[in-house]
Amino acid sequence: MGIEFITIIFFSLLFFLIFTGTPVIFALGSVSVVFITIFLGKEALFMLPGIVFRQMNPVLLAIPLFLLMANILEKSKIADDFYEAIYRWSGSLKGGLAMGTVLIGTIFAAMSGITGTATVTMGLIALPSMLKRNYDKHIATGCIMAGGALGIVIPPSVDMILYASAVGESVGKLFFGGIIPGLIIAAMHILYIGIISALRPNLCPAIPKEERYNLKEKFASLKNVIAPICIVILVLGVIYKGIATPTEAAGIGAFGVFVCAVIYRRLNWTIIRNVSQRTLKITCMVMWIIAAASCFNSCFIAMGARELIIKLIMGSEVNRWVVLIFIQFTLFLLGMVMDDFAIILLCAPIYVPIITALGFDRVWFGILFILNMEAAFLTPPYGFNLFYMKGIVPKEITTADLYRSVVPFVIIQMIGLALVMIFPSLATWLPSKLIE
Repeated sequence: MGIEFITIIFFSLLFFLIFTGTPVIFALGSVSVVFITIFLGKEALFMLPGIVFRQMNPVLLAIPLFLLMANILEKSKIADDFYEAIYRWSGSLKGGLAMGTVLIGTIFAAMSGITGTATVTMGLIALPSMLKRNYDKHIATGCIMAGGALGIVIPPSVDMILYASAVGESVGKLFFGGIIPGLIIAAMHILYIGIISALRPNLCPAIPKEERYNLKEKFASLKNVIAPICIVILVLGVIYKGIATPTEAAGIGAFGVFVCAVIYRRLNWTIIRNVSQRTLKITCMVMWIIAAASCFNSCFIAMGARELIIKLIMGSEVNRWVVLIFIQFTLFLLGMVMDDFAIILLCAPIYVPIITALGFDRVWFGILFILNMEAAFLTPPYGFNLFYMKGIVPKEITTADLYRSVVPFVIIQMIGLALVMIFPSLATWLPSKLIE
């Protein structure tokens, strides 16, 4: 049986299990065990624990620390302070609350590293406020989910840490490479809301004059958001200056947010217990996916399938940009049916050698990869932010409404992806200046 046919069966069985509802961890693990037993012998199974432990490198320690940081931010209600400040400053503008929600999502993305914090928190805080003021339900829910998804691109990002660990890339370069694309996409979301609010004022009305705040009240709302923003600057600053590694910076950030919660008197033993339990659960899930994906990729390499794919691509006469675009297309499709962690750990070790052989910049491709993962959080039927939002919206907002609400924001994200593809310096300039 040729390696070509084996590779087809290998991936067909994996996607069959995933499409039939098998959890990704069990799909990756079971396919790996079966193929290793058949083609390498049952003795090869004894190598799997060593393969898994070799994948557990110090960079991964940043994941539970950033998760802890995000969970403290959510449970300590620091997001309420941010929304209050944005509400006072932008509420007088048409579409101001929606634009402010995207801005808060951007800030929280730079503080947490995951999407769930901003999406759930803003869904509970901002959505009732916007619906009360007759905002269109599609714009209200769409801007919350789009703002939350920015946590994938704007550093610190758990997805970037996983990607760096999977392919041996610099976490610092990926962090700084995501800043400009993330800010551009955030600005495009805000611009879209501003334009549609100007064209159709009834969709996003400004708050009534009697509810608006004076300048003194606006500045007063900023006092509780200064410290968390300083933490963001501190985390990225120590990485830039070389004072701390990303893992150490994650510890600094988690400690800083903890101190903020104590100073604001937002911390108690119940919150500490809930935060610790949630951080542990998500970390365990990530580690099990890493373990299963490590076995899968090792089996894939041992069979010679990766070399086969690289040889076929390099031996073809297809333009390398066509290959790159095809890869982006496959990542977008996978984002509809798989979670981002599994896609990163499954596809990054396969695609990066191909990209390297084609002569593309690895950091630039990493940012393109992460931008696709951002879109994956919004694309149905498996977009996580859709699930988060469905759990907290009023009954009158249906799943179909949520699917419709993300369409313009997904299009904007794809435009952002195209811009980074056309102008690679958007992703490579900042890392080249800040990281040696």
